[in-house]
Amino acid sequence: MIYKERLLKIIHSAHVSEKSSNIVKEHNTFTIKVAKNSTKKEIKDSIQMLFEVNVKKINTLIIKGKIKRRKNHNSYSKNWKKAYITLAQGQTLKFINGAE
Repeated sequence: MIYKERLLKIIHSAHVSEKSSNIVKEHNTFTIKVAKNSTKKEIKDSIQMLFEVNVKKINTLIIKGKIKRRKNHNSYSKNWKKAYITLAQGQTLKFINGAE
């Protein structure tokens, strides 16, 4: 029960960029923002539970926050974690708005 609650909190949102759009078409790999303390196994279990697809491979990386320079002080945006999720051939992720 506790593990299922944890899995629901791992996925934050889909990450949309030009690069992520290209790799969806070429390699059937989706890009998702995930919790920074999540593991590959937790991400895989979460994707399989929520979307009912077979995950082939997962690559993760932590994106460093950017520096915002001001006159009197500097501030930083937060670090966040991104996961590249490769699905088995013929499967796709259907998000809430219907876009793949």
